[in-house]
Amino acid sequence: MSAVADVVLSPAQERERFRGGLVRSTAGLAPGHAQANLIIVPRELAFDVLLFAQRNPKPCPVLGVLDAGETTGPLLSGGDIRTDVPRYVVYEDGREVARPTDITAFWREDLVTFMLGCSFTFEGALQASGIPVAHVDQGVNVPMYRTSRRCEPAGSLSGPLVVSMRPIPADRVADAVRITSRYPAVHGAPVHVGDPAALGIGDLGAPDFGDPVRIAPGEIPVFWACGVTPQAAVMESRPPFAICHAPGHMLVTDARDADYQVP
Repeated sequence: MSAVADVVLSPAQERERFRGGLVRSTAGLAPGHAQANLIIVPRELAFDVLLFAQRNPKPCPVLGVLDAGETTGPLLSGGDIRTDVPRYVVYEDGREVARPTDITAFWREDLVTFMLGCSFTFEGALQASGIPVAHVDQGVNVPMYRTSRRCEPAGSLSGPLVVSMRPIPADRVADAVRITSRYPAVHGAPVHVGDPAALGIGDLGAPDFGDPVRIAPGEIPVFWACGVTPQAAVMESRPPFAICHAPGHMLVTDARDADYQVP
């Protein structure tokens, strides 16, 4: 990581850096503040996305929605959803057509933005309890995998569950489950612990999104539902147009992690 990555900045300052062209994974940035996945779709697809999220709340917890044409809101006060994420992915008919750092040129007044909970939000709580977070420690993007588990379809959308993986020391797995279960709005407790083959994952060293991480002796792979799941649904269902965040390149919001913690 560069020295600038170690400076603690506010969410607004981080968004300003992204607006200025900085491209990097947002893991570990603006500690204490929640991060969000994005899926931006035309108004006619918005109900299908909302229904998909309602039927699949573990990977798709909705933190906020911007109405058609809106570019800012309470989660990014003074920000602009078109410029304040480090990298986006633009899809046409389910195919990736661009990975811009600014989607102003793609913007339409009928676009509705969904902001979904992100597991980066609970990583600070894991670290505060002495549980290592491998991708942060290793300076890479979190590994994410398509699984063999199917989400419940909604309208025109269907697709597989996507998970993120963090290797956890065996004697701290129960603690990791307990800590993350207190954050149901940002995926909550893991969906699986241990053998990746049970999720249909053949090779932990070849994630579908993000980067592989080193797994130390005595560590067990632990899998959480991931907000890239809607992107997998877009790729499978092939709607005419959608914009998402690039995996691991999240919206850093003004909300506090504690806002999503339950007793």
